Amino acid sequence: MTTDPILDVRGVRKIYEGQKRNVEAIRDLTFSLGSNELACIVGPSGAGKTTLLKCIAGLLAVTEGEIVLEGQQITEPPRGMAVVFQEYGRSLFPWMTVRQNVELPLKEKKLPKAERKRLVDEALSAVGLADVTGAHPWQLSGGMQQRVAIARAVAYQPHMLLMDEPFAAVDAQTRAELEDLVRNLWERLGVTVLFVTHDIDEAVYLGQRVIVLSMAPTVVLADVAVDLPAERDQLHTRSLPRFAELRAQVYELVQRAKHGQRPEQEGAGRTASVAPSAPEV
Repeated sequence: MTTDPILDVRGVRKIYEGQKRNVEAIRDLTFSLGSNELACIVGPSGAGKTTLLKCIAGLLAVTEGEIVLEGQQITEPPRGMAVVFQEYGRSLFPWMTVRQNVELPLKEKKLPKAERKRLVDEALSAVGLADVTGAHPWQLSGGMQQRVAIARAVAYQPHMLLMDEPFAAVDAQTRAELEDLVRNLWERLGVTVLFVTHDIDEAVYLGQRVIVLSMAPTVVLADVAVDLPAERDQLHTRSLPRFAELRAQVYELVQRAKHGQRPEQEGAGRTASVAPSAPEV
């Protein structure tokens, strides 16, 4: 993994303006991601996670500050980014086949037909759906539908992938399979991933870092380095003592956020950076 920054979130503030009052959702949010990094974002409900993701995706304009992807300020949805949402059913077109759903963004990029076919075939194979290309989304399980949404993002060949609680609506077994799928794709493709989740265990299992947000108006409360082995599996990794330590550490931070703690109360300025303790041997 390189440390060259691909995403910079610089002093971002977001205020929703209303007729009677303004609501400050994000106050002063700063962090960066390196190329081929997998970072997770957690925080209490109402912490502004979805607002932040929409700003990064270019779907919402920031009030102050800037968000920069690969040296270019984001003012609209950037071409080098793909997004996978929680509500996969709404992001897939039910009248299109699996192949047509995955191919659609590639048509919008005006890629040649042969190139589109190659990319779609590779993406569907990567997510284990090579044998259902002619099916429609409504004929598939929820987990398979989310795999279609992931395949569409992968086929687009993004440099950065945003994932907004993508596994919240599937069962526990399917969720575990999809978590391993994301890590596998991340390792194979070298894409930078920013993964938003409410699930602390999921954040620790998936990420190299866990960014903990405060309650609104949102700032970064802590940035926790996850020093688990690079090779992870659901049974062994989650049984490690270090996994339990990290889960407890992030849980405590989220509880502090729920009670209104801000990073200045940590005595660390804007961001409380939490370094790892002794690594697991």
